Amino acid sequence: MSEIRDISLAPQGERKIQWAAAHMPVLSGIAAEFAEKKPFKGLKIALSVHMEAKTAFLCRVLAQGGAEMHVTGCNPLSTQDDVAAAVAAGGIDVHAWYGAMQEEYERHLCAVLECVPNIIIDDGGDLVNLMHTKYTHLIPHVIGGCEETTTGIHRLRAMAKRGELRFPMVMVNEADCKHLFDNRYGTGQSVWDGINRTTNLIVAGKNVVIAGYGWCGKGVAMRAKGLGARVIITEIDPVHALEAVMDGFAVMPMDKAVSEGDMFICVTGCRDVVRAEHFEKMKDGAVLCNAGHFDLEIDIRALDKMAIERFEARHNIRGYRLEGGKTLYLLAQGRLVNIAGGDGHPAEIMDMSFAIQALSAEYLAKNQGRLPADLIPVPREIDDAVARRKLAAMGVKIDELSQEQRDYLGL
Repeated sequence: MSEIRDISLAPQGERKIQWAAAHMPVLSGIAAEFAEKKPFKGLKIALSVHMEAKTAFLCRVLAQGGAEMHVTGCNPLSTQDDVAAAVAAGGIDVHAWYGAMQEEYERHLCAVLECVPNIIIDDGGDLVNLMHTKYTHLIPHVIGGCEETTTGIHRLRAMAKRGELRFPMVMVNEADCKHLFDNRYGTGQSVWDGINRTTNLIVAGKNVVIAGYGWCGKGVAMRAKGLGARVIITEIDPVHALEAVMDGFAVMPMDKAVSEGDMFICVTGCRDVVRAEHFEKMKDGAVLCNAGHFDLEIDIRALDKMAIERFEARHNIRGYRLEGGKTLYLLAQGRLVNIAGGDGHPAEIMDMSFAIQALSAEYLAKNQGRLPADLIPVPREIDDAVARRKLAAMGVKIDELSQEQRDYLGL
C-alpha cells in the first residue's frame, strides 16, 4: 500500500507528468514497444530515483512493459508530493514524500525492497547497499540492477573491488547518451535554475567557485560563464585541471579560492570538500550549495558548530552567522540544489537518460542468469539506438558509411 503525503494532489501531479511525457519522444517510443512486447512480464522492479515528473513517466513506461513497480525517491528533498500522488493514483506502489526525516526515508527504501524485486533501478546506490546489508536473503531473486549516477558507480566499484557485489549492475552513468548529455547539459542548466530561483541573485560579475571538473563540473562551469561569472575551478585530478585551464577558467586550490568566491558549487562526489578552515576565510554573504548526490561535500556539521546564530534567510536558504558577524548562506540544506531547489534536469535530457535506463533493464531481463555479478557496461548498440532515436525526434539526419568505407575501416 502506497505511503504518500496527499492523494488529492494527484491532478496537479498528472499535469506535470503529461508535460514531461510530451517532451520525451525517445522514451515514448520505447513505451509503445514495451506495451507490445511486455519484456518485464512477471517481474518486479524496485526503483529509487528522484520522485518527480520525468521519473514518474519512466515508472509508467516500465509498468507498460509488464513490470510490477514499487518506487520511492532517492533524496528527502527531491520528492514532489503531487507527482507521487499521481503515480499512486495510477496504480503504482509509491513510498515517498517531500522533507522525509532520515527514519522515514529509510523506511520508504525498505518498503520497496520488501516487494522481493527482480530488478533494481538505483540513483546513488542506497537500494543496492540495503540489499547487500539488510536484505541479503532476497538477493537470490535479483536478476540485476541499473545505476545512473557517478556517486552510485563509485560505491559499486568499491563493492566490486572488495568482492561484495552479488548481482550484475549495469553502469547507466557510463553510457555516452547519459554522461555526455545528462551530466554536462542537464546538470549545467538545472543547477543554475535551482540557484537562481532559490536566491533571486544576479550571477554576472560574481566569482563562482566550482569544485570538480568532471562532466557535471564542466556543464556547471559552462553555464556560469554564459551567465557572466568569473569561474574558478578547484580540482585534484591534474588532467581535469589542465582541461579547465585550456577551457579558459582559473584553477587554484580551494584554500586560495575560498577568499575570492561569492558562490560555491560542489560537484565532486566526495565528502568534506569545503570545510571549517575554508568557512573562516570566506567573504561575508558567500553562498554555498551542492550538486553532488549526497549532502557530504560541504561540512555542514562544522558550519553548524561554528555558527553563533542560525536562521531561515529565505525559503531553502539557511543563514549561519559566525563569530565576528560574517554570514554564510547554505542552499537546500546542502542537498542537490538542482532538484531540491528546482525541477531537476530538463525533460528532453532525461528522455535519453531514462531511455538508457529502460533499455538496460530490458537487457537484464533478456539475459537473466547469463551475466556475472559485476559491473556491466551499457551495450554499445543501446547507446547508438538512443542517439539515433533522439536525432530522428529532432529532425536531424546523418551520413551512412558505404560498403567500401566499411571495408576500408575493417567494420
